[in-house]
Amino acid sequence: MADQADKIVIVTGAGGGIGEGYAKHFAEHGMKVVIAELDEASGQRVAAEIEASGGAALFTHTDVGDEASAQACAKAATEHFGGIDYLVNNAAIFGGMRLEGYLDVDMDYLNHFMHINMHGAVIMTRAVVPFMKRRGGGAIVNQSSTAAWMNMGFYGVAKLALNGITGSLARELGHSNIRVNAIAPGPTDTPALEQNAGDFVKELLKTMPLSRIGTPLDLAHAVRFLLSEEASWITGHILNVDGGQLMRT
Repeated sequence: MADQADKIVIVTGAGGGIGEGYAKHFAEHGMKVVIAELDEASGQRVAAEIEASGGAALFTHTDVGDEASAQACAKAATEHFGGIDYLVNNAAIFGGMRLEGYLDVDMDYLNHFMHINMHGAVIMTRAVVPFMKRRGGGAIVNQSSTAAWMNMGFYGVAKLALNGITGSLARELGHSNIRVNAIAPGPTDTPALEQNAGDFVKELLKTMPLSRIGTPLDLAHAVRFLLSEEASWITGHILNVDGGQLMRT
């Protein structure tokens, strides 16, 4: 893969779990990483650990559901590192989310959930695009999920909508040399997954061709490829990284 050293990447929700894995993997490959995280203690910890390992990181307190917060993140990244090359829209409500169905869930909660899990990626994209254009282009990867095709509750519906948003943004931004793709992870080893679906996942793994749980590193390799120049003719694509859980034809 081409050298991505000194590329500037914003990773939302990078204070733990998969997002932390992304941030640290990118830093190991020389990228300058912006930890865009709502939880200040977690975000500061990840940034400090990256810097202690010799990497370059900046924490920004970021609410992806708030336009002013997203814009402040993009501005801080540009002022600190000089620009923005990549955005990874990883932040979402997942750990601790309510598990009710559509007939039971509180509508105020549902509207907030959908705003963050669907439109958070839109809000962050709108914030970074002007800065990417200044550098002649960029790349964005959204975090979808195999849940998008499983017809199991509003989390999956939010991810299915995010797939549509990915394609729409790819069309809007292609003329600016900004590519927009997504990955759809299968079951990935995080505390949030264990909390929400531990027993279900154990049974699911028995049915998968590669019958092991995924890791954040499995996903990070795929995301780094989609950000890279080797993927320069790929946009609007949803890449399953799922051990063969779902095979789409």
